[in-house]
Amino acid sequence: MSLRRHARLHPVPLLAGVALALLTLQLGNWQTRRAAEKAELQAEYRAAAERPAQPLDSTPPSEWQSVELHGEWLPGRSILIDNRVHEGRAGYHVFTPLQLAGQGGVVLVNRGWIGAGADRSQPPPRIANPPGATVVTGRVRHPDEKPFMLAADAPSGSVWQALDLARYRSETRLPVADFYVQQTSPADDGLIRSWPEPDAGIERHRGYALQWYALATLATALTLWYLWNAFRSPRHDQRKPL
Repeated sequence: MSLRRHARLHPVPLLAGVALALLTLQLGNWQTRRAAEKAELQAEYRAAAERPAQPLDSTPPSEWQSVELHGEWLPGRSILIDNRVHEGRAGYHVFTPLQLAGQGGVVLVNRGWIGAGADRSQPPPRIANPPGATVVTGRVRHPDEKPFMLAADAPSGSVWQALDLARYRSETRLPVADFYVQQTSPADDGLIRSWPEPDAGIERHRGYALQWYALATLATALTLWYLWNAFRSPRHDQRKPL
């Protein structure tokens, strides 16, 4: 029997490797485009946050826009958002509604962070509430439309696990706006206002893109290895004649 070369090339793994490489490459490109879009959005956010604060009017404000509010606190309707961490310590974000002067509207204000006591069974800490007219500057934020909460995490008294404006309106009967304001102006209330800078999630998309490109590279390398292994030379089946 003559020497015969065997090419162990099967179309299924070859096509699967090519398809996987193309798919992961396209997914990487898509995440790269999303990162570019987020970069533009983040630039808009930071520009809005750096502009001088403007009085709130009837025009719906944009995310991160700096605004100036005039009104009076309604401290009896304050809520505490639990499990907020500052420098490794657990605490609360303090949300208090502000009755706007001369408008009849109400805006919920995230006034800052306060630490929680060691014993969570005790009442939450008391918050100083300056009486009378006040001026608050801050950045407009929009909470998640439907915050995820387990049944056990449902709001209990003044301590909530997440901000839910619809539920807040229902429970307080206050006509709060569809956004809240993250206070940046100083106040003698003992709260910490150390807010993160505007972030549209660019690094998350870049990380996803890197993962997809790594998978595309791996799929391409395995496909080339498969081809090389199938066609490497010489490969003979030396069989003795019967």
